[in-house]
Amino acid sequence: MKTTILTDIEGTTSSISFVKDVLFPYARRELPRFVQQHGGEPEVRHWLDVVAAEHGGTCQDEMIVEALQGMIDQDRKHTALKALQGMIWLEGYRSLDFTAHVYPDVAPRLRAWHAAGHRLAAYSSGSVAAQKLLFGNCDAGDLLPLFDAFFDTEVGHKRDADSYRLIADRLDRATGDILFLSDVVAELDAARDAGMRTALLDRLEDYPQPRIGDEATHGHPRFESFDAIAP
Repeated sequence: MKTTILTDIEGTTSSISFVKDVLFPYARRELPRFVQQHGGEPEVRHWLDVVAAEHGGTCQDEMIVEALQGMIDQDRKHTALKALQGMIWLEGYRSLDFTAHVYPDVAPRLRAWHAAGHRLAAYSSGSVAAQKLLFGNCDAGDLLPLFDAFFDTEVGHKRDADSYRLIADRLDRATGDILFLSDVVAELDAARDAGMRTALLDRLEDYPQPRIGDEATHGHPRFESFDAIAP
């Protein structure tokens, strides 16, 4: 059976700076305009009301926007914020305000693995909707058709081994048939505890000080790009 490759995104397929320096600031800047223009639409209103309920239930939209911007500043993973950010990013992608960064080695290897019959899936703390937007609007073109599945923290925390067991179950694969790629050692530890194979991405652009040796890598095979990874 071919390997299923499960990949993290931020720091693995894409630079950490793209999320922190492009996506988050864009959503923060565009929130007031977006809420003013779309606040009456049912889906948008639902998520605004969720935030309002957490702040007493009688907030004006300006106050809700300030609360959401505060969540961005605090790097909170709030469900309502994720949903609204996804809608704003969709507008940004459609208007070509930006395209999603992926490292130059990523798209060729993903296409080669897919062509060789390996299944591809993604697991990120960003919402599934945001993941699909990113891979569908990359610098390297539309990579979305290469992927069979996407997972976010709805399946559980990324540092919890049970999350990886659940992902394997949903993919209908034994954990030993899955290779997990990530830049975060603690996530790789959890995946290995669940029985998955692992690969540590140690990209110099994101980690200028190379992580070398068992103390730094916890024994996970270390790679500086996708090119040397053999599924």
